[in-house]
Amino acid sequence: MTVTPTMPLGIVLERRDAEGQWIEHTWHADSVIEGAARINEWVEVLRGKGWVRYHAATLDLELFRKETEGYRHNLSLEQPSVFIVLREGDEDDLHEIVPFLATVCPYEAQDYMDSGEEIVEHVPMPAGVAAWIAEFVDSYHVEEPFKKRNRKPFDPRKDGFEAPPPRVIKKWNRTSNE
Repeated sequence: MTVTPTMPLGIVLERRDAEGQWIEHTWHADSVIEGAARINEWVEVLRGKGWVRYHAATLDLELFRKETEGYRHNLSLEQPSVFIVLREGDEDDLHEIVPFLATVCPYEAQDYMDSGEEIVEHVPMPAGVAAWIAEFVDSYHVEEPFKKRNRKPFDPRKDGFEAPPPRVIKKWNRTSNE
């Protein structure tokens, strides 16, 4: 049994006053804190005019051997990112938005975006996290060669095309004006 490498990441969310008449404020992922301590309550980190930032949760960033291709792609970008998956809070939750997952695999983040049920945002990846991921990729990435599949020639007799198409008989309705 292999152990999944993990790193605790503090998720910093920013609440900003909205200028529209329909909503009071908006929430966005602002940054991550590498190696953050576990918290039970949100902790205010910084405040300014019209905005406030909270250390909202500490989530484990997990790395998996089968996702190294996604990690490599992320690290090759001009600005590598940590993707934060947010969910709307339930009635039982103290907050209207809840951090759910932190990932560095853009393909996993895309799956959550496609579902449309979660909010996925990205924040800049800290240098220490990038170095940790690069070491993991160097240790476990296996390049898979491209395999072009061989197409078989089409044989209509094998696909059931030897029988003539069924006859279509149109029934006329005498009451209609067709």
